[in-house]
Amino acid sequence: MARGGRDRLLGLALGLLLALALAPGALRAKPTVRKERVVRPDSELGERPPEDNQSFQYDHEAFLGKEDSKTFDQLTSEESKERLGRIVDRIDSDGDSFVTTEELKTWIKRVQKRYIYDNVAKVWKDYDRDKDDKISWEEYKQATYGYYLGNPTEFQDTSDHHTFKKMLPRDERRFKAADLNGDQTATREEFTAFLHPEEFEHMKEIVVLETLEDIDKNGDGFVDQDEYIADMFSHEENGPEPDWVLSEREQFNEFRDLNKDGKLDKDEIRHWILPQDYDHAQAEARHLVYESDKNKDEKLTKEEILENWNMFVGSQATNYGEDLTKNHDEL
Repeated sequence: MARGGRDRLLGLALGLLLALALAPGALRAKPTVRKERVVRPDSELGERPPEDNQSFQYDHEAFLGKEDSKTFDQLTSEESKERLGRIVDRIDSDGDSFVTTEELKTWIKRVQKRYIYDNVAKVWKDYDRDKDDKISWEEYKQATYGYYLGNPTEFQDTSDHHTFKKMLPRDERRFKAADLNGDQTATREEFTAFLHPEEFEHMKEIVVLETLEDIDKNGDGFVDQDEYIADMFSHEENGPEPDWVLSEREQFNEFRDLNKDGKLDKDEIRHWILPQDYDHAQAEARHLVYESDKNKDEKLTKEEILENWNMFVGSQATNYGEDLTKNHDEL
């Protein structure tokens, strides 16, 4: 069985890059639907088709974070708007009664960071076995691979054996890259870099290398077009390729394969999955402003945001669920 991707950055995060950072020690099934490794720049905002409430989920998660967007879904529209109004006051950092694209971008980046650090906090106790507020490589290895290491014969005749055997040294390599002072122990910041390498500059080479290793099935150190497509799409019974696959083949030839040698090297993979000229938080902020700026002054009043509230936050409930929202009063 092949390994599965961790939730993408950001989201996402937010859509951002969660297939880049694979969850250490986890197994995955081969995808049968489209899978992407990078957040793609949107088309020009003016060309975006009209959106309905069902298509706002990405906006909600970008603006609130995945967990809090679920909380807002439990609120009535009135309660959702009330909480949104309080958020707007916090986003307006200079207190001039306008929300700019830059202020929105700062807020979205903050939400993204909160998601990442909350994620680390949730799993921290599972690895910090001696409760010294640090995680050593041995602690992580035993927590993740302990059963495999203690019972190797149970894995000899399964594909899991190959997977664990491959992933153990790979995780150790990533752990060492995150361990900046080389003491074989991770602080919370270092462990965050280990679990979410796409968010840290000093981990970008590891992200590129792991992506190459995931996709390069013939082991030649490059990604050819068929490998590139196979990472996103699995043929079923040799049926015809969907139109989007044909489009991706064109993308490979025209935009991914920069030196036109028919394959991607590390530099081309880096250019593909870690585009330097694209900031998803900036793009999402621009999108929210564009869609809500009624007078086209390139900034938003609280009234403009509340008028378009369902793009920023959701509401699917008719009754208020106090138990679902009591821990989110900060919003």
